[in-house]
Amino acid sequence: MASKQGGQPGQIEITSLPVPRLQELKTQLDAELTHLSNSFQSLRTAQSKFKDCLTSITTGLTASTTNKPLLVPLTSSLYVPGKLTDHEHVLVDVGTGFFVEKDIPGAKDFYERKVKDLGESLKDLEQVVQGKAQNVRMVEEVIRLKVMSAQESKGEEQGS
Repeated sequence: MASKQGGQPGQIEITSLPVPRLQELKTQLDAELTHLSNSFQSLRTAQSKFKDCLTSITTGLTASTTNKPLLVPLTSSLYVPGKLTDHEHVLVDVGTGFFVEKDIPGAKDFYERKVKDLGESLKDLEQVVQGKAQNVRMVEEVIRLKVMSAQESKGEEQGS
């Protein structure tokens, strides 16, 4: 991406770009930053759902809950009545519509690994987002300096 530092292949000295090109670059960086921020939020939401699943398995599955009525979520706003028939096994959504029956320790392990993996991905993505945000700030600063310089040049020409 564009940078003030030269020397590395694929990098551009942004101070040498004209203002219209800098504005295009800023628009592109803003779009990338928005996309990355949305991805970050999606990963955080997925991690939260996996944590909720882990909590449900840990606290909701006991011998006393077997055959008691409960509400099963189909969506975030639609629940259907159901009964827990086996408190030692659960169906785990492994993605793309596939479910696997696992025992409680296996399900806990699955969700703990998912939460951990998503946490690592979130850390990596956060660094990328911070880097993009820094690039946006650098481009904005160069645009501001170039606009101020152009205004000063016009002021000096009119004053002469």
